[in-house]
Amino acid sequence: MLPYFLNRNDTPNLVAGEAWAARGAVFQLGACNAMSVELKLDAEKRTDKGKGASRRLRRAKQLPAVLYGAGKEAVAIQVQEEQVLRLLREETFFSQIIDIKLGKQTEQALLKDMQRHPFKPLVSHLDFQRIKAGEKLTTHIPIHFLNEDKAKGVKEGGVIHHDMIEVEIECLPQDIPEFLEVDVLELEIGDSVHLSQVSVPEGVAIPSLSNDPEQDPTVVSIHAPRVTAEQLEEEAEEAAAEGAAAAGEEEPASGESESSDEESGDKE
Repeated sequence: MLPYFLNRNDTPNLVAGEAWAARGAVFQLGACNAMSVELKLDAEKRTDKGKGASRRLRRAKQLPAVLYGAGKEAVAIQVQEEQVLRLLREETFFSQIIDIKLGKQTEQALLKDMQRHPFKPLVSHLDFQRIKAGEKLTTHIPIHFLNEDKAKGVKEGGVIHHDMIEVEIECLPQDIPEFLEVDVLELEIGDSVHLSQVSVPEGVAIPSLSNDPEQDPTVVSIHAPRVTAEQLEEEAEEAAAEGAAAAGEEEPASGESESSDEESGDKE
């Protein structure tokens, strides 16, 4: 997820809460569409290309990008680095519709890919895909997990494992949910939540389930804690030490043995 995934091809109307039962427990899943931050970027057509162009753009506090899709020609653009860095702190930047102001027009798009510098903390390029009203699209949205520290299985010593942190959905642009919520409060050790058990709002589908209903991946599970080889070794050493200490207590001290022999000799 860009913050949660760095590269995507790789990327929740969330549900009015819907309860479902598993192992006698009821889990609540929900969704929410409320967004607190406006996702807007100011862009210009990019004419500076070729060797050194990215370096020149960075000096000008700009980032190279491309805007494509919706039956229109792809356009090389540049966006303000400051705006991008601010939006990178927002989870919604990676799954929700972004308004890109290009000249006098505003295009609506989704962030489809983001390249980073191989070893520096820098964004090197962004790919934006236009959206078209009335045309379904696919995108990835994050999954939020609730009550992880209060889950029954965790209190029993279990460990939560996130098998999925995002899910691909298909819907109309106006129906894109912000995130999905999975409440793990009632999960015990050995319990799991599968993708088919996660509710989605009307108008939203999960393509992977539609294409192959038998493929039902685990979203989250709670496992018994693993005993590592190091822990086993420590336990063996402790047991050996305790055994040696117990054996030492049973054997008489050498001084006491000699004293007993001497006393026996004197009596004779």
